[in-house]
Amino acid sequence: MNKKIEVLPDTEALVERALELLLAKIPAAIEQRGIFTIALSGGNTPKPLYEAIAKQDLPWDKIHVFWGDERYVPPTSLESNFNMARQAWLERVNIPAANIHPIPTTQGDPAVSAAQYEQQLQEFFQTAPGEFPALDVILLGMGDDGHTASLFPHTEALKVRDRLITVGNKDGHPRITFTYPFINAARCVIFLVSGANKKPALAQVFAPEGDSDAYPSRLIQPQGELWWLLDAAAGDELKQG
Repeated sequence: MNKKIEVLPDTEALVERALELLLAKIPAAIEQRGIFTIALSGGNTPKPLYEAIAKQDLPWDKIHVFWGDERYVPPTSLESNFNMARQAWLERVNIPAANIHPIPTTQGDPAVSAAQYEQQLQEFFQTAPGEFPALDVILLGMGDDGHTASLFPHTEALKVRDRLITVGNKDGHPRITFTYPFINAARCVIFLVSGANKKPALAQVFAPEGDSDAYPSRLIQPQGELWWLLDAAAGDELKQG
């Protein structure tokens, strides 16, 4: 596994580095495969990255946007990861509506929505059930409990290995999430982690041996590149790997 850990001085530098990585990968993917596919994360850390992407002159017709997880709320909700990315990025650029692939959340049944998104992904990537397509980039965050996407500690979602999408659970509230085998099929996974409150979990995630059920970010070991971009508050005690 091609794992890289970079500790940046602050969140601004973290965002600049993430943008630099993306701007290198977008044209390379388009040259090789005709399109660039990316799955977004929610939370506060990636928002300035999305705002920075919106200022770029990119071939928007060749960029397809997915989401790694979503709260089971309407797409107009302030809690919606889709809504945040829409306001920060997608409504500011001339990207075709058909290139935006939000997770459905209005079916009334999270399991139905998860199955629907899985079918959408299979149709888009032309893969059969049980096959894991490779997105070019998956952006992830990490909570202070070690969760990533909506893969929370000691939840049933961590046991799902035969599907792309499953239902996560956060304190009794359903989420729709990529499964960890689907994340691990990616060509590149980029974690964006900021804040001193993440230090204890990072120590567990990076430990040579540990409990993936307690710290689900340990499960993320993609076939492609793995980047951990940390601000100094989160990563000042870590050495670059």
